[in-house]
Amino acid sequence: MYFSRVFVCALAATLAFSLPHRAAAQTKPGMPPAARQALATVQQFLGAINKGDLKGAIATCAPRASIIDEFPPHEWQGSTACADWMHDFIATSKAAGITNPVVTLGPPWRIDVNGSRAYLVAPAAYDYKVHGKPITETNSILTVALQRLGGVWRMTGWAWTAH
Repeated sequence: MYFSRVFVCALAATLAFSLPHRAAAQTKPGMPPAARQALATVQQFLGAINKGDLKGAIATCAPRASIIDEFPPHEWQGSTACADWMHDFIATSKAAGITNPVVTLGPPWRIDVNGSRAYLVAPAAYDYKVHGKPITETNSILTVALQRLGGVWRMTGWAWTAH
């Protein structure tokens, strides 16, 4: 249970973005099906993180991934990148007294799909507690690269940028 909460906090910290109205990411009218599917994978990842479902979050990652985030070591690569990031996120969160993380994705600013590859940029918010005190990080940005593998979109890389 603690591991799940810490992981959720870590992802939230990493993937958080804030909008004035805190709307959940939605598809736009006329968005192509492939773009909707790519966005759904990112939403699935964040949903799993917010619920503490580590296996569900890792399932959205490609077999090889690359991650950039604001906490050390700041960069993870390879076949265990997602699991390694989660481990470090949990350790960093625990050391900082972070609990109850929730990441909210806003409506994407950009989703480009080119064949079996996609690129998504969206605002994000990260809510969590530090030693019981509520904190909200707003105006962060989540950028994600995806690849369609076996007919399913998987995240090949993502970067979190806190504002």
